[in-house]
Amino acid sequence: MAAPVTETRAKAADMKRRLRAIFIGSVGNLVEWYDFYAYAAFSLYFAKAFFPDGDEVVQQLNAALLFAAGFLVRPLGGWLFGHLADRHGRRNALTLSVVMMCFGSLVIAVTPTYASIGLAAPVVLGLARILQGLSLGGEYGTSATYLSEVADEKNRGFYSSFQYVTLIGGQLCAILVLLLLQKVFLSTDEIRAWGWRVPFAFGAVLAVVAALMRSNLHETDAFKTSRVTVKKSGSIRALLNYPRELMLVVGLTMGGTAAFYTYTTYMQKFLRLSVKLTDDQTTMVTAGSLVFAMVLQPVYGAISDRIGRKWLLIGFGVSGTLFTIPLLTTLQAVHDGFSAFLLIAAAWMIVSGYTAINAVVKAELFPTSVRATGVGVPYALTVSIFGGTAESIALWFKSIGHESWFYWYLTGCIAVSLLVYLTMRDTRTESAMDRHE
Repeated sequence: MAAPVTETRAKAADMKRRLRAIFIGSVGNLVEWYDFYAYAAFSLYFAKAFFPDGDEVVQQLNAALLFAAGFLVRPLGGWLFGHLADRHGRRNALTLSVVMMCFGSLVIAVTPTYASIGLAAPVVLGLARILQGLSLGGEYGTSATYLSEVADEKNRGFYSSFQYVTLIGGQLCAILVLLLLQKVFLSTDEIRAWGWRVPFAFGAVLAVVAALMRSNLHETDAFKTSRVTVKKSGSIRALLNYPRELMLVVGLTMGGTAAFYTYTTYMQKFLRLSVKLTDDQTTMVTAGSLVFAMVLQPVYGAISDRIGRKWLLIGFGVSGTLFTIPLLTTLQAVHDGFSAFLLIAAAWMIVSGYTAINAVVKAELFPTSVRATGVGVPYALTVSIFGGTAESIALWFKSIGHESWFYWYLTGCIAVSLLVYLTMRDTRTESAMDRHE
């Protein structure tokens, strides 16, 4: 009789350990994404302080180019932190990445404006974004690997979906901080003058807390096993043994990342500059749609544990190819917040077929010894090309009077990824999670 009780207690303790690790890993992920996306949420207010020349669209385009600069270094961050995670542990890499994000946010919070130091202001802002980009480049691959490895096999899709719950949650927190400043604490003029610094200072403090929490995380069993049984080699050399998997990550990410950044970072500008909603309406619609997106992630993740990952990816690819142009065209024509919210919610029902499971799909492609690097490097490279540039491309098309061309561009990206989804294996049933070579 004692044996079953002992076994039950052991299972309960193991589940508690997994849930604690997932919670702490997810909280750190949320803080990192909050820090990174506070820039996007508040660029409507601080762009003029760093780029005083030109009209509002040009100022936002300049700010968006610096936002994209943070993405250009993400492949380097993916390699740097992926190498650290695969050689020295997931915990160490996760802790260091959030410390670097803290420093980047602090620099933005204290950087003088163009009026004070001239061209040095946007230069310092750009350097801070590069630090944040390096941090986030390492965060994605390492956190995707960590959450996938600590989850149990039957619920891996559900638990790993919390990476995007917290990723979207970080953006939502940035929007909520903006909403609080708008509605409770500061006037619009005060936010434009100095209030935009508040979220970056707040983010730096949160990052310190997240770093302390992560320093107490337990290491994954998969990494411990790999460290004992696998002979280490250079991370890039090891990755070259998996060329098909690397190309799969690029292909399955291309359309999903372009869509994700369209409905997150760019959507705030689209609602303000194209749909012509007020500042308050823009903030409320953006926040509401992000809450809806967060709710969808674990639902879709749980579905993938039952029917497989491939069908959800195909559903995103087909729906995104067919409905992106109609959705964005209709959205541009509406002029009330509720209609805009419904259309963006419909878009999220499509895009979540990618976002909820893309982390676990990539983790399931690679063996333990190269998993963090294999997930992080090709993903960061693809996001740099198609995700981080989405806002800049959309604003550029708008600036030359052809905004609808962006709708076709996004549709094309999703269609290319659809071809990959149709031909790849279902990683739920053909997973490399238990391979350690």
